[in-house]
Amino acid sequence: MRYLSTTALATAAAFSALALVGVPAGVSAETLKIGMATGQTGGLAPYDVPAMEGFRIAVDEINEKGGINGSIKIEIISKDTRSDPAQTSIATQELIDAGVHVLVTPSDADPSFAAAPLATEAKIPAFSPGASSPTLPLMGGDYMFANFPGDNVQATVSAEWAYGQGKRNAYILYSPDSQYTTLPLYFADVFKALGGTVAGQGTYVLGQQDFSAEVTKIKAMDPPVDVVMTAAYEPDFPAFIRQLRSAGVTAQVVGSDGIDSPTTFSLGDAAEGVVFTTAGHALPGSALEAFNAKFEKVYGRPADTIFAAIGYDLMKVIEAGVMGAGGVDSQKIRDAVANLENVQGVTSAITYKGTSGMPVRQVTLIKVKGGGRELVGQPSPTASLVPAPRMQ
Repeated sequence: MRYLSTTALATAAAFSALALVGVPAGVSAETLKIGMATGQTGGLAPYDVPAMEGFRIAVDEINEKGGINGSIKIEIISKDTRSDPAQTSIATQELIDAGVHVLVTPSDADPSFAAAPLATEAKIPAFSPGASSPTLPLMGGDYMFANFPGDNVQATVSAEWAYGQGKRNAYILYSPDSQYTTLPLYFADVFKALGGTVAGQGTYVLGQQDFSAEVTKIKAMDPPVDVVMTAAYEPDFPAFIRQLRSAGVTAQVVGSDGIDSPTTFSLGDAAEGVVFTTAGHALPGSALEAFNAKFEKVYGRPADTIFAAIGYDLMKVIEAGVMGAGGVDSQKIRDAVANLENVQGVTSAITYKGTSGMPVRQVTLIKVKGGGRELVGQPSPTASLVPAPRMQ
């Protein structure tokens, strides 16, 4: 998804130095080789880098205890996709050729689509830490899994919340340039099913910085729009929200997980009151709070995005799959993951059984308040309202 910060660039370089860490001498002959084809640089780095940092914490914990089931050590082979679909395809094939048992793909559906057919052909399970398009496992094949709440589920939660707050007149802003940024179309479906009106919709191109035309349309709506929903992320979202508020539009803005990043919380008054869906919140005494403390101890800085914990949880899913498979056979791991129920992560319990590869897991609503996170709630969506995946 999204843009490259200085911190992400530094941590990507550090992570690359660890990319070919192997198994120490004298351990079990059976080793789980995990191939990471992720965006260590480029637009996905603010999501993939923290996800892989969290993933590394889980790997180190498991290896320090002797490996999965006390015997299967984990080896990581990492390649930078530079957040590019074509490079993702190349990196994925190189990892397959290197004999990996499991693949990790970028935190976005579009580059993960480039990896999916290769994984399916090789019969190697592939997992995206942060991709949330419900079309990914459906179109990607039986070996492609997501690890984040689906766009259609997130949109149902946010639409039900907005309607419950008395919002009745919505405007959606989306981009047809990626699967993820069409999430507002799901919001519109649910909002209308609840009885609300979608008075208008607009589109933008990824990387757009001038939203004056859209802001003018929103401001001119009569009756006034009382909720604006977008899945824009960096650098588009900061540009949009600043211009919207500068124009005097005070409508509730609802976003999605792509803005769960430090930039959003540094926008000051422009982002105040924005509500967005994400995958967890560190309540006092929670497993996520404990993970965040561990992350800070390991890396010397706070975990300032949920994607670090998502990476940790992904490794726990893979661990459970290997345990269910009884070894490192890729096809058996795939089948075991497809039947997992209630794998306890630090963000929530995760279930794949009975799904097409999109996990059943908790959705969290967060409000930006005073430059920090305020928990709005962790509601379950009304199942009958969740739209079917949009096959584009």
